[in-house]
Amino acid sequence: MAGTLFICATPIGNLGDVTDRLGEVLRTVDVVYAEDTRRTSTLLRHLDSDRPLRSYFVGNEAFRSAEVAGRLADGENVALVTDAGMPAVADPGVSAIAAAREVGATVTVVPGPSAVTSAIGLSGFGGDRFVFEGFLPRKGADRAERIGSIVADTRPTVIFCSPKRVIDDLSDLMAGAVPERQVCVCREITKQFEEIWVGSLSDAIDHWESNQPRGEFTVVISPAPSPVELSLAEAIESARALVVEGMSKSEAAKRAARQSSFSKGDIYDALV
Repeated sequence: MAGTLFICATPIGNLGDVTDRLGEVLRTVDVVYAEDTRRTSTLLRHLDSDRPLRSYFVGNEAFRSAEVAGRLADGENVALVTDAGMPAVADPGVSAIAAAREVGATVTVVPGPSAVTSAIGLSGFGGDRFVFEGFLPRKGADRAERIGSIVADTRPTVIFCSPKRVIDDLSDLMAGAVPERQVCVCREITKQFEEIWVGSLSDAIDHWESNQPRGEFTVVISPAPSPVELSLAEAIESARALVVEGMSKSEAAKRAARQSSFSKGDIYDALV
C-alpha cells in the first residue's frame, strides 16, 4: 500500500505553539521535506526528532515531487513543512500533493498556526468573509489590477509583504483608495518583537517610513464601502480612469460593471 503524506503547519514564530500531534508526526514519519532545512533542523531538535531531512523549495520542486511520489509509492510516510505556517499556502507544496494523489497515497493535514487568520482576528475588521492575496506582483499591469481589485473589495483583504516592499505596497494601495482607509499591519506575529499597528493608510506609511521595517509583515486592508450604483456615463468614466492607471480594458469594464446595473459588455464597447 502507498504511504501517507502529512501536510504539516508549523509555528509562525513561537515554538511554544507546536502541537502534540505535530511533534508525534515529525518524530515518526520516514522522512521530512522542508522549504529550508536549516530552519526546520531547529524545529526537529526542539521536538527531539532524528528523522531524515530533505529540501523542498521552489527551485527543486519538480525534481523533489517525483522523489516524494516514489517514497510514498513504496509505502513510506512523508511529512512536508515550510518555514512557517501551512505548505501550499503562498509556499511550496502543491506539486507534492498532486504527486501523492497520482500514486494513490493518503494525503492528510496537521493543522496549526496561520499568519492569515491570526491577522484577520487581530485586525478587528471582521472575518465572516475575507480575501487572501498573498504577495503582490512587483510591477506592471498585474500589480495594477491586483491593487485595483483589493481597494474595491467590500471584504477585508490579507496580503504578505517583505520588509523591503511594505512601504511600496502601502503607498500603491493608498494611491487607489482614500488615505483614511484603515489597515492592520502585523509584524513578526508571535515572535519576540511582535508589533500590531492599526490606523489609516497614510499614517501607516508615515509610521514605517520613520521606523525601518524589519521582519515579516502580514497586512489586512479594511473593506471598501459598499459601492454607490453608477450611471452608464459614470461607469464608463470610472473604467477609463482605471485604464489610465494601467488596468486592462476588460478588467476595468468588469470592475465598473460591479458598481452599476450595466453589463461589462456595454462598458467595454464604450471603451474600445
